[in-house]
Amino acid sequence: MNELTSCKAAIEECIKNKYFAIAHLYKEEKTMDMHIHDCYEIYYSISGGKQFLIDNSFYEVNPGDLFIINQFESHYLTQIDQMVHERIVISIHPDFLKETSTQQTDLGNCFTQRNKVLNHRISLNKVQQRHLLYFISKIMATNEYGSDLIERATFIEMMVMINSAFLNNCDSKTSNSKYQYNQQVEQILAFINQRLNETITVEHLSAHFFMSTSYICRIFKAATGTTIIKYINARRITTAKSLLTMGLGVSEVCENCGFNDYSNFLKTFTKAVGISPKKYAQYSKS
Repeated sequence: MNELTSCKAAIEECIKNKYFAIAHLYKEEKTMDMHIHDCYEIYYSISGGKQFLIDNSFYEVNPGDLFIINQFESHYLTQIDQMVHERIVISIHPDFLKETSTQQTDLGNCFTQRNKVLNHRISLNKVQQRHLLYFISKIMATNEYGSDLIERATFIEMMVMINSAFLNNCDSKTSNSKYQYNQQVEQILAFINQRLNETITVEHLSAHFFMSTSYICRIFKAATGTTIIKYINARRITTAKSLLTMGLGVSEVCENCGFNDYSNFLKTFTKAVGISPKKYAQYSKS
């Protein structure tokens, strides 16, 4: 397998081939707004960074941290503290992971099990870090006879390890789902996520929390790295993708996600996802 140097290239190759792709990055790519994409993502930080925002949860990014993100979760990596930011990003097509799973072992478990105590982050110990890097190196090095089988077998072994770490992380009494961020912003995020199907404006939030519009925008941007409006749109698109996958009609999804204007929903969804809601619904069923 070729080692890629761009997250975008890994995502495109993953979706095109309905397989998985690996990107090894050292420098910061162009900063992306809150975004979602139609593949699973495993983000392994080698050198550490600043902060991850996944849906409404904040995480500090430390060396050895592994983040697990599914295709419905909007996420954003804030500006990093250093010029060199080494990390490995694995993009995995959901269909491929389903094909490689068995009735006894669901390799997609770490992506699909979402609950109130979920922690997207797994802080790998030194042994787990070495194992992960060994699996990735082995996948990258396979180019001889039987390389396709070795590549797939190593990938499965790697996913078994990651899922085991995920399950242990969820069960651990020391697993902490409380993240270090501004308490006011925590309340704003909770308020937004409980009312995504309603009209939410900066002025509305300002009145509810008894803050000036300039102050609420400033603390939100400082804590999350993105604006209130961009965050709301990203979360609504995430919800829309999930509802379309469940079979709801485009008009019904538009209404349930808080988009009062149908044409605005079509424009926003198409810009974020790359295809129209109708085509996305057809694509997700194929």
